[in-house]
Amino acid sequence: MATEKKTTKKVEKKIETKEVVESGSKFAVIKLAGVQLKVSEGKEYEVNKLSGNKGDKLEIKDVLLVADGEKIQIGKPLVDGAVVKLEITSQFKGDKIKGLIYKAKSRSRRRYGYRADLTKVLVKKIS
Repeated sequence: MATEKKTTKKVEKKIETKEVVESGSKFAVIKLAGVQLKVSEGKEYEVNKLSGNKGDKLEIKDVLLVADGEKIQIGKPLVDGAVVKLEITSQFKGDKIKGLIYKAKSRSRRRYGYRADLTKVLVKKIS
């Protein structure tokens, strides 16, 4: 019996992920409700609950980065004079997260559920 030798070639593919900044596209990275968020003008985002009612306007001065086409401003840690204007469009609860704690042999079981309070905001202007 002849032994067959299987040859396998390991193929490595380098995947480069580059985000193309289109000319005229404007975005910013802000710190809001404990998270960093990349926002663009005219788009809506869901964030952790913010105090305020529907229709209230907010000015966020914790701006970490502003990009306008080829012009990019990076803050150390914040960009001086940069402001992002938001409008609260709704306050709601998110999807229910169900959980179960089970301990073997002790007949211990506990079920729980959680719905996060969320706020939907609309980005009005980045300046």
